Amino acid sequence: MEGKKPSTTAINDHTYRIFPNDLNAQGTVFGGLIMAEADRLTHIIAERHSGRICVTASVDSIIFHAPAGHGDNLIFKTSINRSWHSSMEVGIHVVAEERISLERHHVVSAYLTFVALDDHGKPTTVPPVLPETADERRRYDEADLRRSNRMAQKKEFMKRRKKGSQ
Repeated sequence: MEGKKPSTTAINDHTYRIFPNDLNAQGTVFGGLIMAEADRLTHIIAERHSGRICVTASVDSIIFHAPAGHGDNLIFKTSINRSWHSSMEVGIHVVAEERISLERHHVVSAYLTFVALDDHGKPTTVPPVLPETADERRRYDEADLRRSNRMAQKKEFMKRRKKGSQ
């Protein structure tokens, strides 16, 4: 299977304007709104990379660095970090841009894992990721560490679950 470069499937500047109905009681954007938009956009990347229908398998390391408020623009940048047999990690970086001054600050980072499905709804093989830049190579290497952590957490969860059912 031929590999794909992250740059061929990336989204570099999806922009979302924050309006009053997007705000919580603190006057900042709902975290869930950002999470939903992140899931949608990273899903697009997974399907672009795999050429298959994909489902979200996990969301980890979502970190809210700073708030964004009314009138700010949220700018989403997302790209695939790594693929394995049937799964892919896609990263997202969100900045808030003040609408008048255009000053930007980092508000959210997250990593989502997707699984590609065949025509019968079963996991299927995906193309390898071919990182080109130093930043893409770093994200590629770090993705394997995060995957190891996810797999260890899953193993521990299953162990506790099995123990609890005895």
